[in-house]
Amino acid sequence: MKKLIIFFYLCSAITITFSSTAMAIDIDQNYYKIGSGDVLEIITWKEEDFSRKDILVRIDGMITFPLLDDIQATGKTPLQLKKDIETKLKDFIDNPVVTVNVINPLSQRFYILGEIARTGEYQLVKKLTVLQAFALAGGFTEWASKKEIILLRIEDNKEKIIRVNYKNIIKGKDYSQNILIKAGDTIIVP
Repeated sequence: MKKLIIFFYLCSAITITFSSTAMAIDIDQNYYKIGSGDVLEIITWKEEDFSRKDILVRIDGMITFPLLDDIQATGKTPLQLKKDIETKLKDFIDNPVVTVNVINPLSQRFYILGEIARTGEYQLVKKLTVLQAFALAGGFTEWASKKEIILLRIEDNKEKIIRVNYKNIIKGKDYSQNILIKAGDTIIVP
């Protein structure tokens, strides 16, 4: 019975630890672009009436904020949105100090498929290269064709195919193939 109680407490502690870490998302405020579906927290220092949690960025890219009506959020970094809100709040508050946090970055995703340890959908919360994406996904399976990797990207409403030769990158023959991942990219490892 004593072992069962200890086991229960250990499981509870592990669960609490994992849920706490899942909520702490480290986002590069200078790089991350807010998108539709993201959940934001906007805090105005010493002004509770102008602070909001769980603000959903709508499909039209807008958020609603007290007295300011709709504000364009998509395509901006959290720092750019902060400045926009501070500028608009100056009509109501002297020297507003605003903080914008991305609580849940649902819009910025990329995908890895094929002969990779953990295929699936991943959050793109900071600058990430192709090599870092492979590491994030646990590396290649033993059957992976590391010379024929394909990255699919949508640019200007057209699908673009980018070929990546992992072996050339790690051998130092062609570092230019270690490109930055963008939201919506799909990497296929044959």
